[in-house]
Amino acid sequence: MTSVAKAPEDGGAEPSTKVALPEVNPAEALPRPPASGVDGRLPAPAPEPPESDAEPRLSALPQVLKVLGSVVAPTTLLTALMYYFGRQAYAGLLWYFGSDVTVLDLTVQDYLNNSVAGFIPPLIAAAGATLLALWIHQLLMEALPTAARRIVLRVLIPAAAIAGIIMVSLALADFAMGPVFPAAFPEGRGLSLSVGVLLLCYAVQLLRPIIAARRPMQAPRRAPGAVAVAEWGAVFILVSVGLFWAVGTYAIGVGIDYAQQFERSLGTRPDVVVYSEKRLSLQAPGIQEVTCQDPDAAYRFRYDGLKLTMQAGNQYLLVPAGWTYRNGASILIPRSDKVRLEFSQPGQLRTATC
Repeated sequence: MTSVAKAPEDGGAEPSTKVALPEVNPAEALPRPPASGVDGRLPAPAPEPPESDAEPRLSALPQVLKVLGSVVAPTTLLTALMYYFGRQAYAGLLWYFGSDVTVLDLTVQDYLNNSVAGFIPPLIAAAGATLLALWIHQLLMEALPTAARRIVLRVLIPAAAIAGIIMVSLALADFAMGPVFPAAFPEGRGLSLSVGVLLLCYAVQLLRPIIAARRPMQAPRRAPGAVAVAEWGAVFILVSVGLFWAVGTYAIGVGIDYAQQFERSLGTRPDVVVYSEKRLSLQAPGIQEVTCQDPDAAYRFRYDGLKLTMQAGNQYLLVPAGWTYRNGASILIPRSDKVRLEFSQPGQLRTATC
């Protein structure tokens, strides 16, 4: 509040004015410290507003990978593929020898070991091709100018979509109506399904940013996170089904090829002589039965002219030395103390008696 006072006119002096400044409390002039709680600590900062429930499709991909990693880890999928490959390879091998994979006591370790030679090389080739394709895509999208990138996308998107539709259609036609792929390439049906689905997914992911850029004044339309999770989950399932389809047919072919190589090299394989306490009555072509004359012999019967194909668990799979796919029989002998196997170089002469 301001007041004006006149000095007494005693000396002819001019009147003077006095300005009264507002009174200020010194305590109020100082900056106040932030309010503290009862315990003397500063209050916690205000919580940030919650994020929106709508997330873009691509942002849901890490969430999908976490879900898939907790349910079907990449190592689990790889192990399952190796197991399936090993079992199907044994199925093709034993089918060629006229037997079945269920008659042998094969273990999971046998299947995994059998898949190393035939499964690892194509797996390395597929992973290398995928990595190379991803590098090329990233380099093109980062190095090309905007105008050139648009031209590339105008060609790449329809090409990927058309190729994906054709490959998926061929796989479905082969499954529903009969063989579409040549007999020499039966794994093409599974590969066609997996690669076709990946190409369609690739085309859709390239197309979505272009569609979003044409609506700059509108708010971006974002699908719920559950829809994105379901989309990527469906892609993962379809690709996995195609991989198992391709691996199964390819593994059977690998097993048959190994059996054919074994047949061609049968003459160079070690000879096997089977000694038995009791008569086994092995009467396949090329097998000779010899009866031991010594009454104190532990094994009274001997069988010459055999080759060992494989041994699994407690069983031996044998074939005659002159075995062929067209004319031959496989012999399954259980492993026990009553049977003894003796190996020697091929063509070694033996005595006519025990």
